Amino acid sequence: MKKVIVIGSGGHAKVIIDIILQRNKILDDNLNIIGILDDKYNEDEKIEIFETPIIGKIEKMVELAEDIHYIIAIGNNSVRRKIAEKYSDKKFITLIHPKAIIGEKVKIEEGTVVMAGSIINSYTKIGKHCILNTGSIIEHDNTIEDYVHISPNATLCGGVMIKEEAWIGAGATIIQEKKIGKKVMVGAGAVVIKNLQDQIKVIGVPTKIL
Repeated sequence: MKKVIVIGSGGHAKVIIDIILQRNKILDDNLNIIGILDDKYNEDEKIEIFETPIIGKIEKMVELAEDIHYIIAIGNNSVRRKIAEKYSDKKFITLIHPKAIIGEKVKIEEGTVVMAGSIINSYTKIGKHCILNTGSIIEHDNTIEDYVHISPNATLCGGVMIKEEAWIGAGATIIQEKKIGKKVMVGAGAVVIKNLQDQIKVIGVPTKIL
């Protein structure tokens, strides 16, 4: 049995806990969620998600047993990065929904979550603590660096590069061989047809800088 603690208690955490439950149900994984950590913790208030209680603030990680595995269930890329780097000595689990499709020669690093209906095709590399949200399509030969969030129904065509902490909005499309810079935000439904420099926000079809 692998003991797991979820960090965060918002809507994203609900989906991640559901992935764990589905893996236990469909794949017979032996993942035991022993609690949730969140800085909104109040010892006088009992909060549960799928019967899993919040048991303390995030800093409680320093006092918990070494055999526990963690998953950061927070959508904000920068916040995920801060937590992962602050507690880099801890073990982080990778979670893939049983109804995701993962091709051959795909590499997915620790802390990343792949949600239901996602498709990741061959020779794609996914970094640490990424989110590949519901129904996202990641085509062949993509490189997605650490702390990236690919939103529901977004499509990355072949050979796309996504740099650290970028956020690709729901339903956005990035055509083949394009590079998305660090901390770029691509708006929902946007179509990216050229490379994007670091730390910009774009919207539209085709995209323009916001």
